[in-house]
Amino acid sequence: MATPSEKLANSLEALHQLQTRGLVAIRSAELSRTHRERLIKNGFLEEVIKGWYVPARPDETLGESTAWYASFWQFCAAYLNHLKGENWCLSPEQSIALHTENMTVPKQLLVRAAKARNNVTMLPHGTSLLDIRAALPEPAQVIIKNGLRLYSLPAALIACNKHSFRQSPTDMRAALSMISDASEILEQLLEGGHSSIAGRLAGAFRNIGRNQTADDIVSTMQAVGYEVREVDPFEAKSSLRFSQREQSPYVNRIRLMWQDMRETVIAHFPAAPTQTIDKNAYMQHVEDVYITDAYHSLSIEGYRVTPELIDRVRAGDWDPEQNADDKERFNALAARGYWQAYQAVRNSITQILDGNNAGEVVGNDHRIWYREMFAPGVTAGIHKPADLAGYRTAPVFIRRSMHSPPSKEAVRDAMPAFFELLQAEENAAVRVVLGHFIFVYIHPYMDGNGRTGRFLMNAMLASGGYPWTVVPLEKRSEYMTALEEASTKQDIEPFATLLGTLVQAVLEGKAETPLPST
Repeated sequence: MATPSEKLANSLEALHQLQTRGLVAIRSAELSRTHRERLIKNGFLEEVIKGWYVPARPDETLGESTAWYASFWQFCAAYLNHLKGENWCLSPEQSIALHTENMTVPKQLLVRAAKARNNVTMLPHGTSLLDIRAALPEPAQVIIKNGLRLYSLPAALIACNKHSFRQSPTDMRAALSMISDASEILEQLLEGGHSSIAGRLAGAFRNIGRNQTADDIVSTMQAVGYEVREVDPFEAKSSLRFSQREQSPYVNRIRLMWQDMRETVIAHFPAAPTQTIDKNAYMQHVEDVYITDAYHSLSIEGYRVTPELIDRVRAGDWDPEQNADDKERFNALAARGYWQAYQAVRNSITQILDGNNAGEVVGNDHRIWYREMFAPGVTAGIHKPADLAGYRTAPVFIRRSMHSPPSKEAVRDAMPAFFELLQAEENAAVRVVLGHFIFVYIHPYMDGNGRTGRFLMNAMLASGGYPWTVVPLEKRSEYMTALEEASTKQDIEPFATLLGTLVQAVLEGKAETPLPST
């Protein structure tokens, strides 16, 4: 008779076979009842709705949302295609979001179908599908992206609600920037006789500096007898100007977020210190705060570390080659990597205090920080040498977050653009807050993004004469919530306020890590 372990192994093999076929949303008919029940009991499968399941991880706590958010889009694609075939399409507004690489999981996904019943399907963790009866776009105006049926970008811009320009300005401006020529959108405007929409889109294109496109829309519509009144549908003017050359939508997205968020950051972050920095005193402070910083930063990421372990690593008493207990301790590897990365960050800060452009220094050195952080894991055989090659080569999901970081291809477009923004930014507070936020928003590595983001934050603090600042473990919930608000709702104020408060406490000597005397 098979043992319980052998039975579970058989069920896992059945699940693996489905996953090798690319299935994320799994119907009950695709697994036997025995396999389903066994996998659910052991935490490898979770039910979404009756008859539909997604893979899960047994190390997740009961009720955790990560597996669902990671599966959301693939589940919706599979479920809707099974239920409706080709007779459905996401809303124009959601289509625009996905065209511009905004993969944030919505609370309610709006689906159009010719034979819908205006029905709400409840999904896990407060999400849902709203199925409404509405006209579908012409087949030529539908594109399929990762199994999801979307309005083509020109069709979505024509069909979207006029309020979208004020409610989702980043998505809308990023979408407009993807239209390289008025001809992409004029055919549908002319065929549909959309004179008022033409006026709105002309005003929108002019808002982002695409005057030629705006002029072409107005003059062409007028040439065939339509009266067009140009109206800017955005709430505010954009100071960014977008070239006609096609760019990754993610590049334009982070440029737009940077522009939209910087004034809020300045308003909620303390002004940079005016006193002259004593470089030796500053670097001594960086040295002195190491144990506290390592403890809190590693603990935020879930590593079970202690100040004693950090002291052992710092003193060189950690020896995985001779001590079997150390070799088994993944936490010790994380602590050792943090120590090595910290030394590399100190070198970067020295360059910044010497007057080098902080964005350039970090752009050059962040790869070194990453390599040092994970080198002990490679030495111990936990990580593969290829893991140190650079930016990630696979999708990554942030635990419990509705924000889905960009694809591996988009990362390679977004990171150079991010460092260009960092290099050009004149305000140190903006470099601190948006430097940290945008880095973790892109999430360029498979692991270590939070730690690297906090290192980057402190390098930018040095560039403005601010002291090294620790994000304490007891602020973890507030910190993660503020990042989520910025990522999913484009609201940077909570994050700027939190970091500003922590920095101000250090400036006033009220924090655990006081500013060194100069």
